[in-house]
Amino acid sequence: MELILREDVAKLGHRGDVVKVSNGYGRNFLLPQKKAMLVTEGNKKVIEQEKSAALRREAHEKGEAEQLAAMLGKAAIQIARKAGENGVLFGSVTSLDIEDALGKQGFQIDRRKIILEEPLKQLGEFPVSVRLHREVTASLNVQVVQE
Repeated sequence: MELILREDVAKLGHRGDVVKVSNGYGRNFLLPQKKAMLVTEGNKKVIEQEKSAALRREAHEKGEAEQLAAMLGKAAIQIARKAGENGVLFGSVTSLDIEDALGKQGFQIDRRKIILEEPLKQLGEFPVSVRLHREVTASLNVQVVQE
């Protein structure tokens, strides 16, 4: 079955691509979820219009993300936690804690955009990446101090 993708689908393709998928995957997942549409001349024109609108929207969102990345680079996040004598925390600092600290400073960033390979479990200063856009990643310094 050949379909035109209406949005990016992981491991399949990007918006506007014509892809060949199994009948079941297309009929039971892609079409009901409105992630794809059948290949026809009319649908090709609709997809081209959606592509141009998406490109304009994408450029606008990327510009906003770059401005936010510049502001995040200047922000200093300090999180206080109880710790033992050797600097090991009683618990950990997760992306949810970082989201709350950013929220207190006026940044509304979803915790899923904060990239932590594993929770922070020691006192100190740690660089944390924040994926604001597909092409824009900000670096943020998080300082974990003793309560």
